[in-house]
Amino acid sequence: MRLIPKDDELGWTPYAWTAYVAAFASSPLLARNATPRDWVLTTCATIVFLALYFRGYWLRGRRIIPIIVAITILGLALYWWNSTAGVFFIYAAAFACRLDNDRAAIGTIVVIDLLAGIEAFAAHMNFFSFAWVFVFVALVGAINVHFEGVGRSQKKLRLAHDEIEHLAKVAERERIARDLHDLLGHTLSVIILKSELASKLAERDPERARSEIRDVERISRDALTQVRAAVRGYRSGGLQAEVESARDALDAANVTLECDLANMQLPPAHEAVIALAIREAVTNIVRHARATHCRIALVPRDGAYDVTVVDDGRGGEEPFGSGLKGMRERIEALGGTLTRDGSKGTTVTITMRVGQAPSPVLVAVGGQAGAPVLHT
Repeated sequence: MRLIPKDDELGWTPYAWTAYVAAFASSPLLARNATPRDWVLTTCATIVFLALYFRGYWLRGRRIIPIIVAITILGLALYWWNSTAGVFFIYAAAFACRLDNDRAAIGTIVVIDLLAGIEAFAAHMNFFSFAWVFVFVALVGAINVHFEGVGRSQKKLRLAHDEIEHLAKVAERERIARDLHDLLGHTLSVIILKSELASKLAERDPERARSEIRDVERISRDALTQVRAAVRGYRSGGLQAEVESARDALDAANVTLECDLANMQLPPAHEAVIALAIREAVTNIVRHARATHCRIALVPRDGAYDVTVVDDGRGGEEPFGSGLKGMRERIEALGGTLTRDGSKGTTVTITMRVGQAPSPVLVAVGGQAGAPVLHT
């Protein structure tokens, strides 16, 4: 059986605070005319107090009230008989910090002080027999209320840190999922197309079939290089390299590519995201559009620029798939927008402001002297 709950913040200190009751428990030794009755009463009161004291560490909120009341009553019952029993008022005030809020705790401390003062006045105790009780009830109670508030704040910070760490892990998993989709979805689609083409050409045009298989080998090696680069943190070879890759994919699908890229310097973060967006749009054309013509354009305008990927395929307004959703999230994180129009073919338009600062990214970082003080 444990006398106190397992709590790293409490540690062994609750046992240390029992030292203050030693003044009461040993009082018959200091008395000149202590009787057996005094010893029995003192021993029984000490045992009752210790039972209440250790039980109090298991309770909070309204459930601690009976413990505070019982210890206060114990003090009231014995204070007039033995002034060292005033220590019970201090213990009761120390437990007040475990109430639901600071206002209730402070009110309880004031009531305990008043009760002790009333009894001292009624028993005609001298000033020094009462003053230490009054001072330490207020002092210990206030210190415990303060440290309890600090503890609650620290718990909130730990919870917030844990929540941030959880959200960061979720965001990282989503990023990895988008990366795998962006890096491999396009490449695997091209490999499938070229493999099917090589299979069809194997008998009637062996030389063309061998050429397509060599392309499959080259593209596979490129995909492996891209995955390794992604692991190192380099996501794209740049906009021009992505356009050339798109040309290869569209050629394999018998789609003619027309490019109109303005000569402008894009911020590295923008260029990487735009390159991935073009990759996703081209992958969708190869897989779903049944198009014969595609146009990729980069057009600057006042303080911004537009990137469009247009095809003459079947169009439609189907919901965004995971790839386009991921692209939209990336672009919006940089302050841009992504729209799609499927009324006549499909037009994907990306609008970015040149001087737009990126939105914040969630990152998980992966951090008494004096007596008597009864911190509960």
